[in-house]
Amino acid sequence: MSALPVPPSPTSVPSNVEALVRLMRGRRAVVLTGAGCSTESGIPDYRGPGTRARARNPIQHMEFLHRAEVRTRYWARSLLGWPRFSSAQPNAAHHALATLERAGHVQGLITQNVDRLHHAAGSTRVIELHGALAEVRCLTCHTREARASLQERLLALNPGFLEHVVEFRPDGDAELSTETLHAFRTADCLHCDGPLKPDVVFFGDNVPRPTVDAAFALLEEGDVLLVVGSSLAIFSGYRFVTRAAERGMPIALVNIGECRGAALANVVLEARAGEVLPLLAERLAQG
Repeated sequence: MSALPVPPSPTSVPSNVEALVRLMRGRRAVVLTGAGCSTESGIPDYRGPGTRARARNPIQHMEFLHRAEVRTRYWARSLLGWPRFSSAQPNAAHHALATLERAGHVQGLITQNVDRLHHAAGSTRVIELHGALAEVRCLTCHTREARASLQERLLALNPGFLEHVVEFRPDGDAELSTETLHAFRTADCLHCDGPLKPDVVFFGDNVPRPTVDAAFALLEEGDVLLVVGSSLAIFSGYRFVTRAAERGMPIALVNIGECRGAALANVVLEARAGEVLPLLAERLAQG
């Protein structure tokens, strides 16, 4: 994994960070995070600056369920992408959010990310809208297995596979040639030999209702909604912004690039999360 960028000097931080401090001071925030919160940890995103030009379509839910060749392609690419993905470490944004939670400024997190970096940074109340890649489950008997354990089984079935040179993609994926895929062997469930799926919500699938309900319940506890690193292009995240607006909750957005919810926000900062959030935590700690 490449080294993180050098933190910017204070003069490069947007001047309206003080507007965010004023919005947050004395209020309990619920935070919605997206892929832009983890790009500084070396995990690519789907919609960030420069990504759209090279991105391919992500795995579709129904195709994964019904086409064995799609599952083979996914697991072959995942085998190569997993070491880099799983070794990613929390960045300054993750740590700042954990600090804000401990200080009582953040009530909890709703995340669209599947990397568990919020947990690694010390955040305790985290609702994972799209699940987490740390676990897989059987599509037949629903038995779960740790992704790290599956990695060992896949490597045993495909010795030397990690020697391939690839371009890494979002969410632990990697690009791979068709010729290489033909030789790949997948691993099945240890209990019933059924096909395995990462325990995440693929595109085209729905977030489980209990997860959505828990996220909306958390939103009701907050006084302000802070969106970090999300373009809000998909409904699973955008609905919390529209709900906050309906409730009259102040909304703040910290993101690089276009953001669907900008028209509903009270404060918009186009900046890296790792720049803004540590400053926010520092300023709020000063009272």
